[in-house]
Amino acid sequence: MLISAARTPADLAAMVDRRADGLPLEHVLGWAEFCGLRIAVDPGVFVPRRRTEFLVRQAAALAGQALARPRAVVVDLCCGSGAVGAALVAALDRVELYAVDIDPAAVRCARRNLAASGGQAYVGDLYEPLPATLRGRVDILVANVPYVPTGEVGLLPPEARVHEPRVALDGGPDGLDVLRRVTAAAPRWLAPGGHLLFETSERQIPQAVDTFARSGLIPRVASSDERNATVVIGAGRRPG
Repeated sequence: MLISAARTPADLAAMVDRRADGLPLEHVLGWAEFCGLRIAVDPGVFVPRRRTEFLVRQAAALAGQALARPRAVVVDLCCGSGAVGAALVAALDRVELYAVDIDPAAVRCARRNLAASGGQAYVGDLYEPLPATLRGRVDILVANVPYVPTGEVGLLPPEARVHEPRVALDGGPDGLDVLRRVTAAAPRWLAPGGHLLFETSERQIPQAVDTFARSGLIPRVASSDERNATVVIGAGRRPG
């Protein structure tokens, strides 16, 4: 991959040196493959994981059910490079997409990755920068939140703990701080029958499910052995 990306022997030598020094391959190349797409990933931006493709598949299936309307409204919180949103747009023909991340560098990447789709990307803390007109209209709310407990961040591979932003990894003492914040406010943003989806670890399932239920969402869990991925899905209640 480095050979194919290098324009000159000097470029290749420099890229090999950066990789040998521990820089993630995706940062050296400037892109990551995700759901068959080439996603721009600048140095210092969270690299989309292949296991998160399972989250995309779950969200796409639910969004497809919402396409009886002209466009499904999708919000991608903690969007990073915008990989999840870009993959959902590619999988579905009619999507109105909004993405948010607190990291300005990540949002710059997301804007490039979403430019062709017309998706909007905002810098800010979770729901704060979203247009107020989205309240009660969101069909799919997907959030690839940080869920590594603070005490375990130091155990991550150096590619992650040294070269990716801590805000994209550290989920607080038990790894669920951001999940709780997103879930608590989700019912105000979801359309009737809309869905909230999170990726989490297998050992965090009981707490995540309880958090969904306490917020009035109907939880279920989907897992993939192939991707070593766990997704918790919360369905909003329909009126009546």
